[in-house]
Amino acid sequence: MNSIFVRILLSTALLFVVSSVAFVWTSIYLFRRDPPVNNFMRQVLDAQLEDTRKAWETGGGTALAAELQRLDQRFPGQHALLEASGRDVLTGETVDMSGIVFGRPPLRFPFFGPPRRGNMAHRSGDGKYVLYAQSEDPRFESPNYAPYYLPILLVFVLGIYLLAHYLGRPLRQLRETVMRFGAGELEARTGSKRRDEFGDVARSFDDMAERMQTLLTAERRLLQDISHELRSPLARLSVAVELARTSADRNGGLDRIKKESQRISMLVGELIQMTRAEGDPAERTVAPVDLKDLVEDLLDDLLIEADTKGIRIEREMAGAMVVQGDAELLRRAVENVVRNAIRYSPVDGEVRVRMSRDGDRAVIVVRDFGPGVPEEMREAIFRPFFRVEDDRARVSGGVGLGLAIARRAVHLHNGEIVARNVEPGLEVTIGVALRG
Repeated sequence: MNSIFVRILLSTALLFVVSSVAFVWTSIYLFRRDPPVNNFMRQVLDAQLEDTRKAWETGGGTALAAELQRLDQRFPGQHALLEASGRDVLTGETVDMSGIVFGRPPLRFPFFGPPRRGNMAHRSGDGKYVLYAQSEDPRFESPNYAPYYLPILLVFVLGIYLLAHYLGRPLRQLRETVMRFGAGELEARTGSKRRDEFGDVARSFDDMAERMQTLLTAERRLLQDISHELRSPLARLSVAVELARTSADRNGGLDRIKKESQRISMLVGELIQMTRAEGDPAERTVAPVDLKDLVEDLLDDLLIEADTKGIRIEREMAGAMVVQGDAELLRRAVENVVRNAIRYSPVDGEVRVRMSRDGDRAVIVVRDFGPGVPEEMREAIFRPFFRVEDDRARVSGGVGLGLAIARRAVHLHNGEIVARNVEPGLEVTIGVALRG
């Protein structure tokens, strides 16, 4: 009885049986006391009693016997005219009328037991005579409703079984999904499409599982990335420390230590930003963001960095474009793309930033005039720690996370980011849905 399926099935079936029995008893009770039916039966019995009484009082035993024979033929059974004491006026025998309800057949439970023919009695108005009948007429038999109600009961039980199955299935599905998720299958989801309370619970679980998978995946990826990327700078830092201890050029060793420390600091900072970009959605601040103002402010801040290489930033901005999202993540996405363009642009080169509307999307296009990337690596540049040329990335100061952070931030806003080679250079396009 621990299964809700069995509980629903049994309790509803029991309720139906009790309700059906109560309905039958009520129907019989109302049928017996229904005035039209009772009046009709009383009138018939009055007429029969009057005919037999008249035959007895006017024609004696011969006339009474003929009248009783006529009643026996018209109403199958055995009829007798009794005195008030219960003595048969023809035979002189006394009839036991105890337990007989005058004017109605005996009541029986409708579903069980053999039919009981009505031993019925009807008293005359003056109380002098009683018409007694041992009737075999089915009309005087208490009704049996079993043939009618048992099929209904079976159909009802079948319906309750289907209902219980319908209600119990989502609970079993949710239990199985929870067990799979708890066993480490982080992709397990109910995928419920129901629009009732069970569907709400299932979707709430799916949302929770999605957040937990995001957090656990981000944590796992962070640990893997840190362990992978810190290995080389830590090894070089260890070598620099030994050189500082043993080399005559201690300043050179210290410079190397400082450089590797800065690189580790930069790496940790970008790892933190990447983790935040894919972390808990509940921790993000979502609000209307004017992309035009955000990009304008960002480009102003990057002018100093571009000026150090003599790079010009050309901008072409459309009107105000408002999106719904996290301003810091959007800024970080655009900043990493622009900085990547500045980093790989030739000295005294140019970076072009264009923002426009394309239907219901805001589109930001960033182009540099650098060497571009091999065509087969266009998608790979968005992977964490991917470098087209490892040595060139080290010289430029990058750690291979900028475009990965940008892609994750854009995807969190249901947008897309793509790169394509132009002649010369690389063009990166960011598309984000405008606020409806």
